Amino acid sequence: MKVLLLGKTGQVGRELTRTLAPLGAVEAPARAELDLAKPDAVRSAVRAVKPEVIVNAAAYTAVDRAETEQDAAFAANRDGPAVLADEAMRAKALLVHFSTDYVFDGEKSSPYVETDPTNPLNAYGRSKLAGEEAIRSAGCRHLIFRTSWVYSDAGSNFLLAIRARARRGEPLRVVDDQFGAPTSSLMLADAVPGAIRRAVADEALCGTYHLSAAGRITWYGFAWALLQASGIAAQIVPISSKDYEAPARRPRNSLLDNSKIAGKLGIRLPPWDDGMLQVLQRLKASAA
Repeated sequence: MKVLLLGKTGQVGRELTRTLAPLGAVEAPARAELDLAKPDAVRSAVRAVKPEVIVNAAAYTAVDRAETEQDAAFAANRDGPAVLADEAMRAKALLVHFSTDYVFDGEKSSPYVETDPTNPLNAYGRSKLAGEEAIRSAGCRHLIFRTSWVYSDAGSNFLLAIRARARRGEPLRVVDDQFGAPTSSLMLADAVPGAIRRAVADEALCGTYHLSAAGRITWYGFAWALLQASGIAAQIVPISSKDYEAPARRPRNSLLDNSKIAGKLGIRLPPWDDGMLQVLQRLKASAA
């Protein structure tokens, strides 16, 4: 099958260039060639490629900056996916799209299921929810994967930031009352091809799914674990959310219930700490 991948230089997109290849021919234009925030360019690209599957791993992901750059966030996270959905409908293609735990407010005491009411706390979450709604409204075949706390061995993310600051000897203050499941881009990308194959074969399997690592940890617990596994000695202090000054509010509970994707698509991601160790091993190998 022919696949159009957007966001090939992002954390998830970079891994998808590897895992999607066995599906067939993958066209993956750079952002300079295809900017999700430019509708005409998106339409032209889809119509030129004529894909059977469109995988959108591109997004505006600067959570705090989105509070003051809402137009940019909504252009990339709502308007771009809306155009992709229209074009997927026109081409009878399957659209695969990544969303976020930030569509929820975090007030639930247990993991969120797909049918729970959404209530984003910040502009980024609102823009991602608007993108989901645009895709569902278009009526195209789609797989929307909500995931959480994504990180990798490249780019800008929590794991790399904590390691870098610790190595510089900076004191670390990390929130310990927000919990979720850190999910590596490697495990996400490994799961996607199988989901695509199943959804292409059976349209009834299309829809919205939660796709995150197994287990539960706080940001502080994640930071402590990765420093221990990295062999880095550092001062790290747990703090509460109210002591963490940031423009955007974060949900207290980011846990996603993955029962639906396990039952319908047979996908179960490994525990979060397995994913962390895999990423740390890759970082070690690249530094050797």
